[in-house]
Amino acid sequence: SKSPGQRALIVLMGPVVNLILAYVCFWCMFVIGFVDMDLSSKNVPALVGDVVYHSPAQQAGLMKGDKIVSVDGKKIERWSDLLEAVTLSKKSSLMMTLKRKDVLMNVLVLPQEMHQKDIFGRDHMIRRIGVAPSPMNDAKGITVTRYGFFGSFLKAAEELWTITVKTYVGLYEMIIGVHSPKEMMGIVGMFFVVKFALTIGFSYVLYIVGLISASLAIFNLLPLVPLDGGHLFFIGLEKLRGKPLSVKTEDFIVKAGFTLIMILALFVFYADFERAGWIDKFIKLFTGKAS
Repeated sequence: SKSPGQRALIVLMGPVVNLILAYVCFWCMFVIGFVDMDLSSKNVPALVGDVVYHSPAQQAGLMKGDKIVSVDGKKIERWSDLLEAVTLSKKSSLMMTLKRKDVLMNVLVLPQEMHQKDIFGRDHMIRRIGVAPSPMNDAKGITVTRYGFFGSFLKAAEELWTITVKTYVGLYEMIIGVHSPKEMMGIVGMFFVVKFALTIGFSYVLYIVGLISASLAIFNLLPLVPLDGGHLFFIGLEKLRGKPLSVKTEDFIVKAGFTLIMILALFVFYADFERAGWIDKFIKLFTGKAS
């Protein structure tokens, strides 16, 4: 019985509340201290902050304060570049160029392979040389950045905008085949992420809650029924046509959209189960061997 504008406002309030919750979480996070887990950020340079005892790095002569310039001729600008060069290399030795007190030096490092569990509890073989980045200021080796009470308002808005843009870009890249749909994470995957966040600290939990809330709003605004975006699309068509769609047409679109959402949900659950290693365990249970 309400006008299209009033109905659109009611439908829109769901995603708006999710965005407000996300914004508040990000604001609180920046006020109390943002746990920076992104080693690809520009504030994490390729500067050695610590060298593990008896590690390949120490045996090669690396020292605290060394700046990594290149690895096997590849220029290193950030810590993420160093991580990528070490972990993706298949060679038994790496030639590193480093700067120590304005003097360039070449050292040969022999990466060490070791087992490491991810947040899903799966065991992976990774390559390490035994160094930690320099801007680390607590026992866990985590960069903590704090903003003022008022500065956090702008920073939270920037974070929310960045997540929104990245999410829509990611969805588009999945549609055109740049990324695999298996990269999407559902309820099962988020359980492991939240569990991991609890081991890091309260600020990281705030970030995860904000990220989930923002993602819910972004996904809900997609023009698919029964999502809020689908209902907004119907209301928009009604406004343009001057009358609603026929009951038969609307019923067909609703059923098609609901079927698509259910297929997507099942796919995401499968991706989560596979990511957690449950699919391999299930196959091994019945066949005696992993997939």
